[in-house]
Amino acid sequence: MERALYVCTECGGGSAQWLGRCPSCGNFGTMREERKESSRAEGCETSAEPLRMMDLGTDAPRLLVGIPELDRVLGGGAVPGSLILLGGEPGIGKSTLLLQAAFSLASSKSRVLLVSGEESAAQIAARARRTGTFHPDIYLLCETDLEAVINAARKANPQVVVVDSVQTMRCTELESSPGGITQLRECVLRLQALARETGAAVFLVGHVTKEGVLAGPRLVEHMVDCVLYFEGERFDSLRVLRAVKNRFGSVSEVGIFEMTDVGLREVEDPSLHFLGRRDEQVSGTAVSVLMEGRRPLVVEIQALVVPSNLPMPKRVSAGIDHRRLAVDVAVLERKGQIRLSDRDVYVGISGGLKASEPALDLGLCAAVASSRQDRPLPRGSVFLGEVSLTGEVRPVSRLEDRLQEASRLGFKTAVISDGARLRNRLPEMELIKVRDVREAVTRFVLKRDLENGSS
Repeated sequence: MERALYVCTECGGGSAQWLGRCPSCGNFGTMREERKESSRAEGCETSAEPLRMMDLGTDAPRLLVGIPELDRVLGGGAVPGSLILLGGEPGIGKSTLLLQAAFSLASSKSRVLLVSGEESAAQIAARARRTGTFHPDIYLLCETDLEAVINAARKANPQVVVVDSVQTMRCTELESSPGGITQLRECVLRLQALARETGAAVFLVGHVTKEGVLAGPRLVEHMVDCVLYFEGERFDSLRVLRAVKNRFGSVSEVGIFEMTDVGLREVEDPSLHFLGRRDEQVSGTAVSVLMEGRRPLVVEIQALVVPSNLPMPKRVSAGIDHRRLAVDVAVLERKGQIRLSDRDVYVGISGGLKASEPALDLGLCAAVASSRQDRPLPRGSVFLGEVSLTGEVRPVSRLEDRLQEASRLGFKTAVISDGARLRNRLPEMELIKVRDVREAVTRFVLKRDLENGSS
């Protein structure tokens, strides 16, 4: 017997009747009708027995994918029996990344089953030849029936299963269309049981909504063991792989790739990728070091300050939170005494990286002040500090790691907070400590002593 159930497409909350507003998440117009089979009679017996931790064996060794950037984000490789969800914008490179991972695994004698519900076998083979990932031992299955996929996986007994994408899979026992709430939840549940039963690492490709979040209820993200997001601008070659959930590793790691004509290429030295040309001094540029997970990245902040004819001047940012830009500009004008109320301010990070770390505040203020005064900053300097609303420059976390990365690339001077404390001092790096943003602007942009007056 079946009954109607109205399910929210955002959070997965259910209701016996249609509601204009979801009672769980509060969104309007998200309740959709789903058909659900009535539950069986209660009272069935189970034979599950609890286990003591001391009776459990050691963990199975991780399965190295062979792509160091992907293995880094996974926490050292894929865990056998785990369920990994990979999401990202259309065309960002999800299928390409997993095809390269399948090629690397097959080359290391691992059995891989690649399931596609969106492409034919001929299309996958053609893309594999174009990207140099064609391997004769990769098993291809173009199917959307989940039962057929599970039966094929049990028969092939692979170490890795790739499902592209989970929104195209369909359980024939359910009447709803593929990608629906009920279908998606049931498909993920059965694939999870398959991973636990066979010990295979299962990679799922997930679609995203127009807001950039994974489609389907949040329950799906709770069911899987690892959630990865593939980020990048459509017209930029940079791709960043982030882990937002990982039951078997840290979520503070990122992988950096570059999209080329023959697929994704790992960026071996990301700092060089984000730095512009340094053969000449240009006003409006400042160098800082941000932390992407546990990896320090040297980036160049570019600023352009031009006269404005608007009653409310523009504050435009690319790669930096526009609210942080507005706050830093206000602090720079009020505390640093750099007039910007009649200027449009445009700020961006070279290389297409997105950053929200407050450690870039001092570099952002220095770049804006340099562009406003049309005076370049000293060559070979990096700026590291968080700027408070009072104009004070505060210390940043993991300062030693940032300084070591900057020193490796040839920077000799670091402008930091006077409250920063270092356990190990770098002899090749000169440290200049500043108390507030006014002192930094006066010394490095206006190039005069603080006692001589303000700008």
